[in-house]
Amino acid sequence: MPVRRLLILTGAIVLVDTMFFAALTPLLPHYVDELHLGKSGAGVLQSMYPAGALVAGIPSGMAATRLGVKPTVLIGLSLMAFTTVAFGLADSVLTLDLARFLQGVSSAFSWTGALAWLVAAAPAGQRGRLIGSAFGAAIAGALFGPVLGAVASFTGTAAAFGAVAGLAIVLAAGAAVTPPAARGRPQPISMLFEAILRDGRIQTGVWLCLLPALCFGTLSVLAPLRLSDLGWGAAAVGATYLVSAALEAAWAPVLGRISDRRGRLPPLRAALAASALVAVLLPWPHRALLLAFFVVCAGFAFGSFWTPAMSLVTDAAEERGLDYGYAFALVNIAWAPGQAGGAAIGGALASATSDAVAYLGLAAACLCTLAALSRYRDTAAPVAADR
Repeated sequence: MPVRRLLILTGAIVLVDTMFFAALTPLLPHYVDELHLGKSGAGVLQSMYPAGALVAGIPSGMAATRLGVKPTVLIGLSLMAFTTVAFGLADSVLTLDLARFLQGVSSAFSWTGALAWLVAAAPAGQRGRLIGSAFGAAIAGALFGPVLGAVASFTGTAAAFGAVAGLAIVLAAGAAVTPPAARGRPQPISMLFEAILRDGRIQTGVWLCLLPALCFGTLSVLAPLRLSDLGWGAAAVGATYLVSAALEAAWAPVLGRISDRRGRLPPLRAALAASALVAVLLPWPHRALLLAFFVVCAGFAFGSFWTPAMSLVTDAAEERGLDYGYAFALVNIAWAPGQAGGAAIGGALASATSDAVAYLGLAAACLCTLAALSRYRDTAAPVAADR
C-alpha cells in the first residue's frame, strides 16, 4: 500500500496516544492538591504509563511478529479507548494509577505495531524522514495534550478524556479497513535477546532512547510543580508545553532528513551537548517566565534524540535481519524505564533533596554519554536519501 497512507495512519495513532499521555502534565497540581499526592506520589502516577509500556514491550513485539502489525495496532487502539474512559472516571489514587498503567500497555501495542508497519514499507533512504514525520505527529499530540489537560481542569476529566476514547475508536475503524502488511516468517524471541545482548549498535540506540526518556520523565514532574509554586496555573503550564511541543513537531521531520544524509550520530552528539547545558540551567530560575523558557529549550533538546536514535535501532535491526516489530519493542523497552525512572526517581530525589540534584544528575549522564559517543564510530555510512 502507499507509504503516504501508512504515514497518515501511523501519525494519527501516535498523535492520539501522546495527546492522552501529555494531558496529565497540567493536571498534576490538581491531583496533588485533591488527592494529597506530594512530589513522590505525582512521580508514581506519571511513572505508571511507562511502567505499563515496559511490561508490554516484549509482548507487543511478539504480537507484531506472530499475529502481524495490523492486529497489534487494533489491540492497542481498543485498549486505549477503554483505559482512557477509565482514567477520566477515576476518583482515587489506586484507580488513577491502574488506569494509567493499562494505558501504557495499550501504547506499547499501538506504537510497536504502527511504526513497524510504516518502516517495513519505507524505502531505506527515507527511513529517518518517515520516522521523523511520524514522531512529529506524536509531538503534535504532546502539543495538544496539555491543552486537553487544561480543558479537563475546567470541564472535568470524564468529558475531556471521553473525547480521546472516541478518537481511538475512529482510528481503530480506519486501521481495520487498511490492507495488512505482508507477513514474514515469525521469529523466535531469542533473536530479540541476542540482538540486545550482542549488537553494539542496537545497545547504543537503545541507551539513546532511554536517556531522553529519563530527562523527559524528570521534567514532566518537576517543571509543572515548580511553575505552580511560582504562581502559574494549569492553563499557563499547558501553554508552556504547547510552545515546546510545537517546536519539537516542526523540527522532527527536518532532523530525520539530516540523519538520512549525515548519519545518525552527529545529531545525537548535538542533542547530548544541548541537553546537558539546559539541565544545568533548569534548577535556578525564580521567575516563572524564565523557567518556562528553559522548559521549552529542554523539550527541544531532549526531543532531538528520538528520530536519529530510533533510526539507528532500525538500521541495525535491518542489518541483523531482526523483525521491525522486535526493533520497536526494544524502543518501548528503552523508553519505558527511562520515563518511569525519571518521573518516580526524579520526583523522589527532588523531594528528598532538591530539584537541582535531579537535574544535575541528568546533565552528568548526558556529558558521560557524549564523551563515550565521541569515540564511537558508526559502522555504516548514511544511506543516500531518495529524492
